[in-house]
Amino acid sequence: MRRSPYRGGVLIIDTATYEAIVDHARRDHPDEACGVVAGPEGSDRPARFIPMLNAAMSPTFYEFDSGDLFRLYKEMDSRDEEPVVIYHSHTATEAYPSRTDINLAQEPGAHYVLVSTRDGADSPSYDGPVEFRSYRIIDGEVTEEEVQVVAAYPAE
Repeated sequence: MRRSPYRGGVLIIDTATYEAIVDHARRDHPDEACGVVAGPEGSDRPARFIPMLNAAMSPTFYEFDSGDLFRLYKEMDSRDEEPVVIYHSHTATEAYPSRTDINLAQEPGAHYVLVSTRDGADSPSYDGPVEFRSYRIIDGEVTEEEVQVVAAYPAE
């Protein structure tokens, strides 16, 4: 498989997926929302939005249900997909990985997206900017990367 032009220090995400992640974070507030955006293996292109249930049902912690996660990985494997984006929200703090988030990050090829729903950003009528940030987390090292929201992906 050829290497995608999207590999590098930037997350390129389409508007529909960006909005779906933000909407999920707002909908699950005051609990943290979580999910995955799968994409074709090796593409680094977020393509299939998969909201997950926060099994912890907590405003300060998220946890994927182990059975749901197992089924998701089996499904991605059968579709030749991988987790391109792993996202969750922070309900009362900035969109920066906590120590727990860093310790749980086990996908070195994934973009870890955080959305903050603090200070009223959880409301659909909120018209201010939404804190939507992306990171690479590899061996405990956090590197923030640029996020580019595009209307559609260019043809390959």
